[in-house]
Amino acid sequence: MPTKKLISLVTPFYNEEDGIAKFHSASLTLIESLPEYDFEVLCVDDGSNDSTLSLLLEVTECDSRYRVLELSRNFGKEASLTAGIDQANGEAVIPIDADLQDPVELIPRMIMKWEEGYEVVLARRSCRKSDTFLKRKTAELFYCIHNKLSSIKIPDNVGDFRLMDRKVVDQRGQELILDISARVMSQFCAL
Repeated sequence: MPTKKLISLVTPFYNEEDGIAKFHSASLTLIESLPEYDFEVLCVDDGSNDSTLSLLLEVTECDSRYRVLELSRNFGKEASLTAGIDQANGEAVIPIDADLQDPVELIPRMIMKWEEGYEVVLARRSCRKSDTFLKRKTAELFYCIHNKLSSIKIPDNVGDFRLMDRKVVDQRGQELILDISARVMSQFCAL
């Protein structure tokens, strides 16, 4: 029997005690819906000062697919994502927010595109109606300024929610990443 491919979910947590049960339930539903894959869920505690860490450790006691990385203090989301990605063992790695603002339901489609040969699958927000006016305008301004100043263009409304092949994860920070094919997926928005 062939070995199942391992998918790593990497999630930073900072004072998320109220959302851990919901995150666990949603990620477990995802895992159970894809029995043809093995999963690991790396939960990175970014120096929380509430009961986030102890609740995450309780999850790991019940389910060995979940692992907790404890940072010594709050380093910020980007540093905690980097720490989690560095520890991920999967053939594909998917960063996802603990508050589930990234729709877990897109992950099977992302995996399907990866299986088609894409090394990076980006999830792009096609609708920002739930965001405040200020958040929409600052996001628009960020993409505009970044793409005018940088030789590496970022598609509008693409955040951390993406799937990266192991090859991409291993090459992060090197120029080879510029040559890797990418596919932008649109998230549908109810009007």
